[in-house]
Amino acid sequence: MDAISRPYPYLRSFSGNLIDWPVTTFLLCVFISLAFIQILAILIRRQSLARLINKIPGLTPRNPFLGNVTIMNQVFDSTDKVRVILLQVLCGFSHMFDKERIFRFWIGMQPVVALYKPETVEAIFSSPTILEKSEEYALLHPWLGSGLLTSSGNKWRARRKMVTPAFHFRILEDFIVVFNEQSQILVEKLKQVQNHKWVNMVSFVTLCTLDAICESAMGIQIHAQKNKNCSYVQAVYEVGETFMARMSKPWLWPELLFALSPHGRRFRKNLKKLHDFTRKVILNRKAQILNGLKANEDDFTTDNAIGSLKRPQAFLDLLINYHLNDSSLTIEDIRDEVDTFMFEGHDTTAMGISWTLYLIGLDPVVQKKVQDELDSIFGNDTERPVTVEDTKKMKYLECAIKESLRLFPSVPFFGRLLKEDLVINGYHIPKGTTCFLFVFMLHRDSEIFPNPETYDPDRFLPQNVAGRHPYAYVPFSAGPRNCIGQRYAMMEEKVIIANILRNFNLTSLDPRDKVQLVAEMVIRPKEGLRMKITPRMRE
Repeated sequence: MDAISRPYPYLRSFSGNLIDWPVTTFLLCVFISLAFIQILAILIRRQSLARLINKIPGLTPRNPFLGNVTIMNQVFDSTDKVRVILLQVLCGFSHMFDKERIFRFWIGMQPVVALYKPETVEAIFSSPTILEKSEEYALLHPWLGSGLLTSSGNKWRARRKMVTPAFHFRILEDFIVVFNEQSQILVEKLKQVQNHKWVNMVSFVTLCTLDAICESAMGIQIHAQKNKNCSYVQAVYEVGETFMARMSKPWLWPELLFALSPHGRRFRKNLKKLHDFTRKVILNRKAQILNGLKANEDDFTTDNAIGSLKRPQAFLDLLINYHLNDSSLTIEDIRDEVDTFMFEGHDTTAMGISWTLYLIGLDPVVQKKVQDELDSIFGNDTERPVTVEDTKKMKYLECAIKESLRLFPSVPFFGRLLKEDLVINGYHIPKGTTCFLFVFMLHRDSEIFPNPETYDPDRFLPQNVAGRHPYAYVPFSAGPRNCIGQRYAMMEEKVIIANILRNFNLTSLDPRDKVQLVAEMVIRPKEGLRMKITPRMRE
């Protein structure tokens, strides 16, 4: 029987064959049934989790599919003039449940339990088994792949073991030369604007830390401080903004929907810039190692302000040497680790330095104490490079940095996914729950830090730290998954801040209640940090 004389409609398949309409209808019904079964299974799982999770004090979801994000997005979009940001919303929720310092909410159909008490976060941080990051970190995979920040299980353990030698204290000591060179460039840049009414300190510091991380760990000079319109910095900012926008909108979690959205198109554009940059650095360095080129040979020149490779450096060379000896570590694996360290090594440190300078600029007494300490080390010499021994003498400056990290931890919260049931504070938290470790509020526990909103570096004097709960202060995370680069960060922050305060007095122009916080990948001031800088007058 030919197709025209068939008694029922037909469709043409991809191969060109004719398909009977009843067969197509049957397949469609099977597909719809399978989708229905999958949705039903998700709802049953959610209901099972909800029976336990809802015993924890918290927020009742307005929508079974979107959870509590509808509340957050309603607040975000309520006005263009006064935009209440994610961090402020979460802080508001935490104050509602401050008695037990635990509450639950839902992101989409995923239950989340927020913890911000030392005894409760200890159960997560100290666990040798609760090591997997929350599912939201998967949204970072297009950028950071399965690097040290986002990987888990045996892969994470192997990567951690592989890169740990790059942070040996003897290697870190070599980095201090780079920190001095880049901070001196920063000082010269600040001298050029010291007569301005104010400067946004964040923008200056960020370019400095980017130059420092590229030269110290990657071995390249990109001259970001001499090129204010650095495309890499802007791309990092925009990727971070897109990540937070996507995380707060569960309907953008599916890759297809995200890819079709304006957020997705913006994300891909910036992602290409970041990946092209790091891939070019890696391939060039690999070629140099293979060709046995000398460390100081200036043969690396590309576009976008990337300059010459000055010297072989520990981190990148370590990864490439692993790759050359074991092909299972691919160039893309190296890129994952480089992208991770580039982000964690410049953006978080930049904000740590910026917030410290801002808080010191608000308190003349603290500023004088820091400068007196620096004068006792350097005298009136503002140009002598900082040595490792000098940094060990900066006791009060270290207290000032630690106190700023208490108030403004670079990463305000961490997420862990439970792979087993857990009991905390008498509450049964089931497997599959995300534990939201709210460091920003943990550091504001008034029982541990009286008058928690007051900036007081004396909190970190040895006599005041003694006896404090070890998990009351965790700006670099804690336990097995703590920040591998925290000694790197502290040394860099000391050198840069010291060189600035040896040369300038700082005055912060906006009080803290006027500075809006934005929780993206790190805590940022929404409009930057306006500071007045003046040269120090010496007798």
